[in-house]
This record gives sequence, structure tokens and C-alpha cells, in this order.
Amino acid sequence: MRVAVLGSTGSIGLNTLDVLERHRDRYEVFALAARSNVARLREQCLQHSPRFAVVVDDAAAALLASQLRSAGASTEVLSGERALTEIAAHSEVDVIMAAIVGAAGLASSLAAARAGKRILLANKEALVMSGPLFMQAVREGGATLIPVDSEHNAIFQCMGGGSAGGVSRVLLTASGGPFLRTAAADLRNVTPDQACAHPRWVMGRKISVDSATLMNKGLELIEACLLFSLPARQVDVVVHPQSIVHSLVEYIDGSMLAQLGNPDMRTPIAHALGWPERLSSGVESLDILRAARLDFEAPDLERFPALALARSAAEAGGTTPAVLNAANEVAVGAFLEGRCRFPDIAALIETVLARSPAMPARCVEDILAADGWARREAQTAIAGPAGVHA
Repeated sequence: MRVAVLGSTGSIGLNTLDVLERHRDRYEVFALAARSNVARLREQCLQHSPRFAVVVDDAAAALLASQLRSAGASTEVLSGERALTEIAAHSEVDVIMAAIVGAAGLASSLAAARAGKRILLANKEALVMSGPLFMQAVREGGATLIPVDSEHNAIFQCMGGGSAGGVSRVLLTASGGPFLRTAAADLRNVTPDQACAHPRWVMGRKISVDSATLMNKGLELIEACLLFSLPARQVDVVVHPQSIVHSLVEYIDGSMLAQLGNPDMRTPIAHALGWPERLSSGVESLDILRAARLDFEAPDLERFPALALARSAAEAGGTTPAVLNAANEVAVGAFLEGRCRFPDIAALIETVLARSPAMPARCVEDILAADGWARREAQTAIAGPAGVHA
């Protein structure tokens, strides 16, 4: 099977290539794509010899093409957003790893869905933004959608392939992030590096901050509703600091199924690649005796209001999840750049949501319009004389 890894230089992309390397007899790396990380993409091209490499940034693409020519590599370098969508829908591609972070991954994920690809979805933002429109594209294109987020992949496994029949609720587990025990008053002074120091997972900076605010779990709540056709009232979040139970599914007969494993993204990636078969992932087996205990607690919504904001967006539907996601991306970017404090992230999102009119999402253009509006509103709020509290 030919695989295109979109977002190959990020943490999901690196783990995907690690799993693919273990199964070279079954999979061919057909294309790799990144925004601008030429150094890492060059190494990947030389190691995996894909037919295509896509770099969104034109200048970075020209540099990569020059470097690969000098190295005698045969990989063809393409550039721009359009090239990304063309690769996602390429007739020779069988599997798409959709791992581009944020709204930037929407167009290529939709293109893969419409082309009927097997989509391994790691980009939750694309689904959160486009909601039912994305799921409709999957159905109409005849695509196969398998979640890669460890939580949704766990639910997929517990449901035996994604069927919600007989399910009373699902429970998404959250590690609680680096500030689980941090006093609320101290959150104003945390730094971006502290927010990105996740206690269990090694991830990119944006998703690490989302984990620290619990917005990542909020986006996953919206995603779970869409993937498994569940109303928000049937999706709960529980804090589980050990990150061994990746999610749970409760059935109407009182049964509760859980998927357990060491916190390593290669497990859900290998499952999604091989489904309905199982593949070796390179992950160490879980030693339940060494793990010893599993703790669970309710999330503190007063200290981490982002989760409640996401639930409200899930219930509102329409373009509201797209507004939530866009405001969050802007707010997280501002925090990482030192332009706002950690608690301001949720405050900014709440401000933008309060100003947002409730609009139906009838087409992709509606989604993109809401996304653009929310980004402008968020930037205005950050730049205002009183900051996000205006």
C-alpha cells in the first residue's frame, strides 16, 4: 500500500515513519509533506525515497529541491497548498496520514475524503472545523476514516470498529497536563516552556499548550461526537494522570470497556495502519504490575474553563466549533510568542465566542468565513488597549 504522510516532520509524522519502516514489505512511502522544516524533510526523503515531497512554503521547497538534487535523490519536490491537496487525492495513494496541525490541514483532509482514501486522522482540528460536512465527504467519497488520536482510537477499538450501538456514553481520558496540581493564582506566571513540558507525551508546542489548558480534550470531545455520532451529553472527560487507560466506553448493560497501553503514539498509528489486522508497533508491552495503580478524577472546570467552552461549542454546532478552534489557535500562538498570559487563552476564546453570531455550516465556504472572522476578532482582542479582557 502506498502511504502519504502529511505533516511528516511533526511528532505524529515521525512516529508514523517509524512504524512504516518496520513494515517495508507492506507499505511504500509515496509522499511526504511539511510546511517548512527542510532539514528534517531532507533526511526523511533520503531515508525513505518518496516519489514526492511537498513543502507549503515556496522558498523552502526550492531549497529542498536543490539539496535533494545535490544528493542524487530522485524525489520530486512540489510546493504550495494546492500541491498538498493534489497529493492527498492522488490516484496512486492508498493511505493518507492526516497529521498537519490546525486549520491548515482542512483542505487536504477534505480532498482525501472526497477521493475515497483510507484516512488516518490525527488532525482533529480539520474535523472540528468542518463537522458534519467532513463526515458527509467521507460517506459520499467512500473513504475509510480511522482515528489516530489515542483517545478516539481507543474508543474505535472498544466499539469494535466504531459502531455506537448499545453505547450509553464514552469517557475520554485526560492526563491533566503539566498544571494539574498548579494553584489557579500561579497559572498567570507559567511560561510557554513550562506549558510545553508534558508529563507523559512528547508533542509539538501547539498541541502541548492545548493539553495544558485542556482545550485539547475539548476538541477531542467535539471530534468524538462527530466520529461516533454521539450527542455531547454522552461524551464525558475524566482526568487520568498515568495516561495508561486511553479511553473507556460504557454500554447500556452496565459493561465498561477500556483500551490500555503505554503512552506511545506508535500504538494507535500501527492499529490504524493495519486495521482490521494488527501490526507490531515497536512499543514496549504494558507491565500492569509495575503500573500498580490507575487514578481517575473529575476535571476542574474553574481552573481549566477551555473544556467547558468546547462542550458549549459542541452543543451549539454550526460554525461555532470553527470559531472556537480559530480563536484557540490565535490565542495559543500569542501565548507562545509571549503576547498574553496562560489564563488569557481561555479568556480570549470566551470573548470571541460571545461576539460570534450563531450560523449554520452549510458549505465549506461558511466554515472558512467563520474561521477568518474569528481569527480577526481574536487578533483585535489581543492588540486592544486592555488586551483580552476588553
